Amino acid sequence: MECDKSTTNTKLVEEPMFFDSYEQVLQYYENYAKQEGFAVFSRTSTKGEGNKIYKILSCCREGQRVSKSKNEFRMKPYAGTNCKARINILLLKHNHVLSPEKSRFYRCNRVLNPLIKRKLEINDVAGIRPNKSYMSIVVEAGDHKIRLRLGEGDANAINKYFLKMQADNSNFFYIMDLDEAGQLKNLFWADARSRVAYEEFGDVITFDTTYLTNKYDMPFAPFVGVNHHGQSILLGCGLISKEHSVTFSWLFNAWLTCMSGREPKAIITDQDKAMQIAIAEVFPEARHRWCLWHIMKKLPEKLKGYEEYDSIKFFLKNAVYNSLSRDEFEESWNNMIERFELQDNEWLTGLYSERCRWVPIYVKDIFWAGMSTTQRSESMNSFFDGYVNSKTTLKQFVEQYDNALASKVEKENQEEFNSYNSMYPCITDYEMEKQIQSLYTNSKFKEFQQELKGKLYCEVFPIQNDSSKYEVVEDCRFGEKRRHVSYKVNFKEVDGEVICNCKLYEFRGILCRHAISVLIHKRVYEIPSKYIMSRWRKDIKRCHTRVKISYNTMAVNIETQRFEKMCEAFYKVAEMAMDSDSKCEKVVERTGKLKNFFDDHTSSDKVVPQPIEKYPGLRKPSQRKKEVKRKKLRKHKKSKIIAHVLLLIIILFIL
Repeated sequence: MECDKSTTNTKLVEEPMFFDSYEQVLQYYENYAKQEGFAVFSRTSTKGEGNKIYKILSCCREGQRVSKSKNEFRMKPYAGTNCKARINILLLKHNHVLSPEKSRFYRCNRVLNPLIKRKLEINDVAGIRPNKSYMSIVVEAGDHKIRLRLGEGDANAINKYFLKMQADNSNFFYIMDLDEAGQLKNLFWADARSRVAYEEFGDVITFDTTYLTNKYDMPFAPFVGVNHHGQSILLGCGLISKEHSVTFSWLFNAWLTCMSGREPKAIITDQDKAMQIAIAEVFPEARHRWCLWHIMKKLPEKLKGYEEYDSIKFFLKNAVYNSLSRDEFEESWNNMIERFELQDNEWLTGLYSERCRWVPIYVKDIFWAGMSTTQRSESMNSFFDGYVNSKTTLKQFVEQYDNALASKVEKENQEEFNSYNSMYPCITDYEMEKQIQSLYTNSKFKEFQQELKGKLYCEVFPIQNDSSKYEVVEDCRFGEKRRHVSYKVNFKEVDGEVICNCKLYEFRGILCRHAISVLIHKRVYEIPSKYIMSRWRKDIKRCHTRVKISYNTMAVNIETQRFEKMCEAFYKVAEMAMDSDSKCEKVVERTGKLKNFFDDHTSSDKVVPQPIEKYPGLRKPSQRKKEVKRKKLRKHKKSKIIAHVLLLIIILFIL
C-alpha cells in the first residue's frame, strides 16, 4: 500500500511512504493528525466485484451539516467545513487552520489508557475521592507541577513559597506588607500569565472583597477581567487584613506596580467608601462605577417598609433599566419620588446624588465589556470553593490558588478549542452573519446572532428632512405584556458610522439590532470594519496563551518523560498477560533478559539498534530507490516486449 505525502509540511512524512497493512496506515495518519492538530474519521464502503472493501481516512471536519431542527433559532454548533483532507490515494490539504496544541481536546485523543484506568480502580478501592484521583493523574501527566508543600510557619514560610514560584518563572510578581513586629498584614501576587493577559483584557476590571477565604478572616481581593470568550479571567489578587482606604491604596499601588504603572480605563466595585477614596487616589484616570446588582439587591432592605413597596420597585426599575436618555431618567425618577412621597428617604437621595456611578444611561457611553456588576469577582470567588475552606491557612491558600487557576486555564483552553473546531450555523443569508461567524469566538457570535434575531421585531422609519437619522421601533415584551419602544439611530453613509441611543455597542462591543436594521435597510450587508472588535476575534493569537506557566505545563524533564513512556508500555503488556500463568512467566522471563542486557550496557547510547528491515512496513531510503528503479525497469521491458509482439502481428497480417 502506497500513500502520497500531503503538501502540508510535517516532520513525520518522507516521500513516498510504504505500508504493509491498513492498520499501519491508520496508525500513521492518527499520529500525523495528532501532531498537526486535527482528528481522524474512518469509514468503510463495499463496492465492485467480490465486495471489495475501500477504506477512507478523512479529517473529522469533512462534510457539511444539514440541520434537521424544526426550530432554526435553536441550532447546535457544527464542525464540518467540507474539508477534503483524507487518505485514499492522495492526501489533500485542509481548508481550515490546524492547531497542534489543541489535539488533546479531540475525542479520539481523550482515551483512558489501561495504566490510568488501573490507578483509578485502585484509588477507588482505597476510598480516595474521584477529584483527588484526578488531580494526582493530572500532576503525573504534567498539567500541574508538584508544588512545594509548606509546613507550619508564618510570613517567612509564605515568602519562601513565593521565592520558589518566582524561581519557576521570573515574571511571577508578589509583594508582602509587614507591620513593625514583622507580622503579615497584606499580601498581593500575580502570575506571569495574568500579567500578560492584563495587556489585552485589563481595560475593564471588577474588584470585590466580599469573600472571606481563611481562618484568619482575611478578605480575598481578586482583580477580574473578561477574555475574548466572555469568561472571567484573573488579573492578580490579594489578601488584606482590613477594608480601609489605606489598605486598599496599598493593594492598588501594588497591583499598579505589577502592571508596569498602566491603570485600567474602567473599574466596577460595590459602594464601599474606602474603595472609592483609594481608587480616586491611585487610579485618577479610571472611570469608577458601582455594581448595579448590589444596589438593586438592597431594595427589599431599604424600601420594604413602605406600604406601596411593589409599585415603588416597579417605577424604580423602569426608571433605571428603560430610560434611553438622562432627561428621561430624571423625569421618571422625580415622578416616582413625588408620587410616593419619598423625599425624606436618605438611601434614595444618596443614590440619586451619585447616579453617574451606577445608572446605566449615565455609564453606557464607554466600553465595559458587557459587565455591569461585580458578580464576575464573586463568581471568581466561588471558583475557589472546593479548594479552600474556613480552616484554610494562608500557606495552604496560596498553594490551592495554583490548582484553582490551572482549572480556570483549562476551561479557557476548552472554549478556545470549541471556537476553533466548530461553529454555530447561520440562521439567515445575510453576509454580515457569515462575516461575524468567521471572525468572532462562538460565545460572541451567539451574542451577535441574538441581535440579528431581534431585527425581526424592529421596523425602520426614516426621519423626514434628515437622511442620516432613523427611528427604529422595537416590539418588546415586558413580562406578560408587549409594547413598542422607539430608538434613534444615526447612519453616515460616507464613513459607515452607525450610532444607536441604546448604546449596546459602546457598552458591550456588539452591534445592536437597531443599528443592524438600519444597515440592512440601507443595503449595507457587511458590518463596517470599525465595528469589528478585535477583542472578540478568534483568529488572533493571544499573547497570554503563549506564556510559560508553572501550574499548567507539560515541561517535565526528559528523564521523567522517558520513564512514564516505558511504564505505560510495560503496563499494556502486563494487561495482556495477566490472564494466565504461562503468559505472566514469559513476560517476567523476557523482562529479566532485558534487565541483564542493560546491566551489561551502562549507557543507553551503546545499545545497537535493530536493523530497519526487521520493522514491518518500513524500508531504508536506499532500498526504496532500488525498488522504484526495479519497477520502472520491469515496466520498460514489458512495454518493449508488447511493442515487438504488435510489430510481428502487423508484419504477418501484411504478408
